[in-house]
Amino acid sequence: MASNDSQVEEVEVEENDAESESRGKKVAKHDAGAADLEKVTDYEEEKEIAAQDIQDAMRVVSDRQNIEAKAKHEKEKELSKVKINKDDVDYIVSVQEMEISRTRAERVLREYKGNVVEALVFLTN
Repeated sequence: MASNDSQVEEVEVEENDAESESRGKKVAKHDAGAADLEKVTDYEEEKEIAAQDIQDAMRVVSDRQNIEAKAKHEKEKELSKVKINKDDVDYIVSVQEMEISRTRAERVLREYKGNVVEALVFLTN
């Protein structure tokens, strides 16, 4: 009977060891699952922050573009008010070495307030 008792004890010990291993695996799985969940949570938080940062950056870029477009429109409006002499435009266009279009000649003359000498100096430099 002693041998039966020792066999029963060995079986119980083995069962206890198996249960301990099983519990250890479950705890390890739980820890791994919690760690994975934490990673997902962190990723989502970073993603939300990144989305807000992107929206803010796009707003800044859009605002800057609007300001630049408005400034360009104002400059064009001012340049269109400048009176230029048609003969001056014809003279600049007729200089064959420079090969300047009529619109470019008009634009430069307007920028230099109709001053032919300053416009030619700018175009030759």
